[in-house]
Amino acid sequence: MTQLIVLSVIGTDRKGIVQEISKVILDCGGNIEESRMTALGAEFAMLLLISGNWHTLTKLESGLDQLTEDGSLTINLTKTGQPTSRKDCMPYAVDVVCLDHSGVVHGLADFFAARDIEIADLATRRYAAAHTGAPMFAVQISINVPGSVNLSQLRDEFMEFCDHENLDSILEPIKS
Repeated sequence: MTQLIVLSVIGTDRKGIVQEISKVILDCGGNIEESRMTALGAEFAMLLLISGNWHTLTKLESGLDQLTEDGSLTINLTKTGQPTSRKDCMPYAVDVVCLDHSGVVHGLADFFAARDIEIADLATRRYAAAHTGAPMFAVQISINVPGSVNLSQLRDEFMEFCDHENLDSILEPIKS
């Protein structure tokens, strides 16, 4: 029977880190099902969903322990199950751009939570505007909108929220 394992890794960014971790996973009989990896400042962070048989977890624990010996990586393993399917939901994409200021992510999360809308994925980045160099902030979110939500009303409320917060935004269905 296939087991699912969530692996999180945080540590000092350096060349070869993805190769080292993916080799341990492969050598232990694991398969990377999903992953997110990014450099954040001078640190590197990974989140991986790994599948394998019941031996994989034990092998991963000992194989990954060798990578943490020098103290530059923190690794956590967690057993998980299959995701629960929300067949009554519609996947939507949200893109937001604004001048960088605090509270943008919280405001968006609060807006969707108040409407019982699940955030499935969220990514942000800060960058300098092309001509002015002004600090900009971009947010990309995947949400699951329950079928009971009136989409026209949701759009109107979201656009009103974004106008009030001075956010340039798009809310559109995810096309497969």
